[in-house]
Amino acid sequence: MPYDPSAFPPFAVTVDLVVLTVRRHSLCALAVRRAEPPFQGRWALPGGFVRADEDLAQAAARELAEEAGLRVHDPSAPAEDGSAHLEQLATYGDPKRDPRMRVVSVAHLALAPDLPAPRPGGDADRARWAPVEELLQQGGYDRDGEPPAPLAFDHAQILADGVERARSKIEYSSLATAFCPPEFTVGELRRVYEAVWGVALDPRNFHRKVTGTPGFLVPTGGTTTRQGGRPAQLFRAGGATLLNPPMLRPEV
Repeated sequence: MPYDPSAFPPFAVTVDLVVLTVRRHSLCALAVRRAEPPFQGRWALPGGFVRADEDLAQAAARELAEEAGLRVHDPSAPAEDGSAHLEQLATYGDPKRDPRMRVVSVAHLALAPDLPAPRPGGDADRARWAPVEELLQQGGYDRDGEPPAPLAFDHAQILADGVERARSKIEYSSLATAFCPPEFTVGELRRVYEAVWGVALDPRNFHRKVTGTPGFLVPTGGTTTRQGGRPAQLFRAGGATLLNPPMLRPEV
């Protein structure tokens, strides 16, 4: 039998973005409030439909630029301001995940240093950085005293998966440096681990581990007092992508 496209129901492909950063020592995600149905007025992850002339990576990079003002960081080049680490997270295809039609979403995870207040775009009327605990909260009340509405679509599951990916990957890779500026102190890197893992770490043990891990950090020769107190040594990310030994997450 020859292939007949009309014999198959149409469906769309989208990309959703879990954009994570560390703000005020908290792990935060970019959230947008939908201005159009479905789920009008609900908070959601940024994203959009894949265009006919672009592949998944191009669609994710476009949405990252439109929604967060970030470009994709080239792993072979030094880190720069305004760039973000981007990787594919997972695919979500529940037939009922979108009430409009059958929509398959290919979610991506983006990590970047502390970023300014976002500007809404596309079908969103507001955008904000929100602590991930707040976005994933199932009970209690929000800052306005109202029960928090769950994220639109299946975005709570996508966000939870993205957060767990980040938490696990910084154990065995140098990905934590993606949350830092091009030059950073060990204290700033420690606060990234504390924010992502949600635990307090011993400063001396952390300093010993990260500076003793081959290829993790490279001294720049400079110092800074931006954290107050005595001048602190500045580092940049080294060439290692895998950490040996790994930075194991403390049990809580």
